[in-house]
Amino acid sequence: MNLTLDLHIHSALSPCGDNDMTPNNIVNMALLKGLDAIAVTDHNSAENVEAVMKLGFEKGIVVVPGMEVQSKEEVHLLCYFSDLDRALGFQQRVYDNLEGENNPDYFGDQLIMDEMDRVVGHNRRLLIGSTNLSVERIVDLVVREGGRVVPAHVDKKAYSIISNLGFIPPDLDIKSVEVSRPGNIAGLLQQYGQLKGYGIIHSSDAHRLGDILEREFFMEVEEKSIRGILAQL
Repeated sequence: MNLTLDLHIHSALSPCGDNDMTPNNIVNMALLKGLDAIAVTDHNSAENVEAVMKLGFEKGIVVVPGMEVQSKEEVHLLCYFSDLDRALGFQQRVYDNLEGENNPDYFGDQLIMDEMDRVVGHNRRLLIGSTNLSVERIVDLVVREGGRVVPAHVDKKAYSIISNLGFIPPDLDIKSVEVSRPGNIAGLLQQYGQLKGYGIIHSSDAHRLGDILEREFFMEVEEKSIRGILAQL
């Protein structure tokens, strides 16, 4: 089965995300664009995942629970889980290793929303900061929970495992990496031969509704489900 999907979308919980990135707007935009599956991956938090999952279920769109965690090396890692409880359990580990308090006037709002797009809270933590967890520790914790980790936007010059570490540690339990622009793949493979051993996914890293992918990235899966998608990551 071939699915079209976007596995890197930020909601209004991320301080750098537009406030119109509400659960309903995200799911409805994904529906308009013909996507089969999405993942909301906010910075260091999964507090808007439940609302998006509820709406996705109603609209027939698979929503993979996830978050984008920033390691102590300032590497962005997309963390995906088999269910909401596991995502929220890992979220607590992240919170325990996250310092600082958000300044909305400087960094932006961090809105927690329900499935009606009502603001039910404001996350006071500095979600845009680095955790005290290493890349290796994050991967280990996620994999222990049956999840998968995908290093984010490895083609960028900031917050990428390649730009920050210079390489991918060969003992990391990862199978895939993400690129932000598919046109960069050939050049990346030529420059970093190590990437040839990994699957490559393309996601939007959308912070605005219009940036959510069209039907441009496809994944062959055995079933249209979270489990089916995780098996390919």
